Amino acid sequence: MRRCLPFLLLSVALLFACQTVPITGRQQLSLVSSESLLPMSFSTYREFLAKHRVIENTPQAQSVKTVGARIRQAVQEYLSSQGLSERLKGYQWEFNLIEDKSVNAWAMPGGKVVVYSGMLPVAQNDTGLAVVMGHEIAHAVAAHGEERMSQGLIAQLGGVALSTALSQKPQETVNLFMQAYGLGTQVGVLLPFSRVQETEADRLGLIFMAMAGYDPRAAADFWQRMSAAKQGAAPPEFLSTHPADETRIRNIKEFLPEAMRYYRPR
Repeated sequence: MRRCLPFLLLSVALLFACQTVPITGRQQLSLVSSESLLPMSFSTYREFLAKHRVIENTPQAQSVKTVGARIRQAVQEYLSSQGLSERLKGYQWEFNLIEDKSVNAWAMPGGKVVVYSGMLPVAQNDTGLAVVMGHEIAHAVAAHGEERMSQGLIAQLGGVALSTALSQKPQETVNLFMQAYGLGTQVGVLLPFSRVQETEADRLGLIFMAMAGYDPRAAADFWQRMSAAKQGAAPPEFLSTHPADETRIRNIKEFLPEAMRYYRPR
């Protein structure tokens, strides 16, 4: 019995270490607090910007900031209407365009968003940017990285809380953070969970872009362009863990009636 006790305690703890994803209602594991996570996120974001060329004072850079600001407002309005504003506590929103030919974009906890210049030809316009930025911001709002990191804390560090892991095994914890957000390494053991998260981000992203005044019906065309961009070459990093193109586009079309209810043309 004594040998089983730690596993029993862990199982009981995990029952209470859950939260609900907005809109979808899915229950997700959560061993990561914002108080512990956001400083790591902000520090990593600053380090990334310091090592890359940030494009400023161009129409493209302004588009990234404008689209990001409109989606941020939509996210804030939606969560406020649902009594979930607490999920954005500590957010310090920032939207940057980076000089890099990679077809990629990502968002970190706390509203830290990056779009690579290689994404611009695929996005084509602000509505295309809204598709990809809405999707990535949805990942952050839905705490998908935190969910992955919680899974890693269980698999690799025995299910301890993030604050404990940081104090006892700081380097291992930093490595988990990098893996959870796909920064410089593949996700590895957590990869099977990503398909659910990606589909969830598609659904939330469509609603956020619609509330921001961007037509969500443009999303199917965007993903078709993404599919064409990877033909005959290595898939863009952005697509490395994403659902198959046909599956994604079919799901998006199913989500559109819901998203269109939120669409507010500007």
